[in-house]
Amino acid sequence: MFADDARWQTTLRTAAYTARVFLAVGIALFLAFTFQLQSPMSAATTVLIVANPTVGAIVSKSVWRVIGTLLGAGISVAVMAAFVQSPVLYFAALSVFIGLSCMMATFLRLFRAYAAVLTGYTIVIVSSPAFANPDSIFLAAMGRLSAVTTGVVVSAFVFMLTTPRAPAKILATLHDAFRETVRHALSFHDAESSRASPAQAADVMDEQVTGLENTSSTPAFRGLPQPLYDSRGRLLARMTGLGPAIEYAAADDRDMQARVTHLRIGLSRLTGLIVTYHPYWLNLSLANGASCQVHRDVAETLRTILTLTEQDGWEENPKAVSDTIHVTLRKLDALERENPAPSVLASLDNTRDVLIQLDLALKDITTLRPARVPFKLNTYLEWPMAMRNGARGMFIALLAGMLWYIFHWSAGPMLMLYVVAASSLLSTTPSAAKTSPLMAVGTALAIPASFLCHVIGLPRIDGYPLLWLTLCVFLLPGVWLQLHPRYSIGAFGYAVFFTMMLSVTNPIVYDDLTLTNNWATMVVACILLVLVFRVILPADHRLDAARLVSSLTRSVQRLATSRHNKPVLWVAWEGLQLQKISRLIMRLSFLGETVDRTGYTDAAFAALSLGRLIVRLRWNAGRTTLAPQAHAALLDALASFKTLHEAPDLTAARLLQAAQSISSTPHPQSSCLPRERVVSCLEQAAYIVSSVPGFFHRYGPLQLSPDIRGAHAAVTEPVPHHHAVFG
Repeated sequence: MFADDARWQTTLRTAAYTARVFLAVGIALFLAFTFQLQSPMSAATTVLIVANPTVGAIVSKSVWRVIGTLLGAGISVAVMAAFVQSPVLYFAALSVFIGLSCMMATFLRLFRAYAAVLTGYTIVIVSSPAFANPDSIFLAAMGRLSAVTTGVVVSAFVFMLTTPRAPAKILATLHDAFRETVRHALSFHDAESSRASPAQAADVMDEQVTGLENTSSTPAFRGLPQPLYDSRGRLLARMTGLGPAIEYAAADDRDMQARVTHLRIGLSRLTGLIVTYHPYWLNLSLANGASCQVHRDVAETLRTILTLTEQDGWEENPKAVSDTIHVTLRKLDALERENPAPSVLASLDNTRDVLIQLDLALKDITTLRPARVPFKLNTYLEWPMAMRNGARGMFIALLAGMLWYIFHWSAGPMLMLYVVAASSLLSTTPSAAKTSPLMAVGTALAIPASFLCHVIGLPRIDGYPLLWLTLCVFLLPGVWLQLHPRYSIGAFGYAVFFTMMLSVTNPIVYDDLTLTNNWATMVVACILLVLVFRVILPADHRLDAARLVSSLTRSVQRLATSRHNKPVLWVAWEGLQLQKISRLIMRLSFLGETVDRTGYTDAAFAALSLGRLIVRLRWNAGRTTLAPQAHAALLDALASFKTLHEAPDLTAARLLQAAQSISSTPHPQSSCLPRERVVSCLEQAAYIVSSVPGFFHRYGPLQLSPDIRGAHAAVTEPVPHHHAVFG
């Protein structure tokens, strides 16, 4: 640690974060005792929940936490008033609201999800103490709101004063991501530009034609070099982390807030550029001397961009970079007029798209006030996952409530409090089923820590400073490990529920029987959490991945078959599909090695390329002048995507048939270039569809149960015919 500068800096950042959390816990708990709040430890628990290394995240989480607490307190009072004399109906209504909270926590992004989380378990926190005495429900709600507000205000105050704010650092990271994207593209175009001789072009052509005839997945044809895959994975992970960082920085800095929409759009464009380079894009056109010239010009442009962006302050005046891109675009236009063959147009159109998107992304991330009107990037709502989390929250809340009611469990409120809080928090994670054991293990480790604190620490305390120091000692593992990705969920559960199990009042009264009952209740609650999330309502990651694949296919279908006069905003459509692909990659990582994860990832990226081709075809159908027969064939080709999900081979055949029909239709000299562009797009679209039929088909390998024949076939293999009745 001391020899490695990177590890030492990470340790210093973790230590600074831990010190800020301990300071906020100490001040919040002191104020809670001073105000004589009913549950002073709730203020410390609030600090542990909202704590975040980023100031913007603290501010945003704090605001939404107060909003969620207000909503939860209001719902708790209303439900108690409606079902005060009917406990069973009360628990049923309570479970419905908790299920809805878990659903909303799954839908909402980042800090907004905390409003739903707090709404869920504030209902239980407020209502559980008043269950024996319903008349005290309003006072319980006010006490809970006071404790939360104290923790929120103290956390925001401490972190805003002690944390250095560096929105410029976020922008610098985004600019570095731009350079890494350019470098990633350069590695591809640089390799393709080496095939300049006719002999090399002929060899590549023979290799690709052989690959088109062979439906098996061969690394020589289908795959990219492993370093390019590694570079793509690192860049995508970096882009995923940059999204929340931009949101949090915008919550704390006014200048960032004014630019946040454009920065989001620029980040989405860069991510789209990264996923552009996949094996099927590599083979969209047959290599020849002209296409090699295209790659050579683009590679030279990308090298120039890297040289220009090495200079300090380049982001303040990106005109030189933009001019370099536009010079290359003019070269590509001249090359297009010299050689309008469809095989050359494929490379020209694809590389032109890359350069245009790169220029737009450059303007989005560098210009302080872009001239273009911003638009909203929609958020993908994964309904099956939200419904499952809602059902889990509702079921576990109802089960815990009935156990409390039937067995007259004196620690029933503690049982409900844990399962509802844990269910709400797990609903914000990418996979609640996978993280529930980690949360349960962290909580289970908090039980012996709570025992040691009560036996060794608290009896020897005669003042507040010792109490604060004792809490810091026991909270240290949980707070420190929260910044470690592997242990963050378990450490979070340990820290939060350790404070929840402590009976710290003023003065402290020890009741061994009550403490033992509470600890036993937490053990049962941990078992119940894992039982519901992993056994009773488990996740089916294969089914979730199959649904995402089907959603991508249907999006491509709707893009092709919607009205041609309806405008399509490409970056908005692409941003929505990138969210699906990000979740698909995560779901595939949970599956075994029998699933071709790389193949499905490349096929998903190819679906985005297919969307780009459809947008070009739609533009040509509405903007260019084609012969009536050719225009009708183009409309029929777009309509053929209706069968993409049921019979992708039929769609590919109709696309090729339309390409042949348009190519053979006579056109005047002025319309020859648009005709060849349309033919090029149709041939490329047919190639993508025929290359990965298992991805687009509704009965593809991923759509089948693992025990069905063909469920482990490659995504490049044709899908056998399925009878409508007998399968």
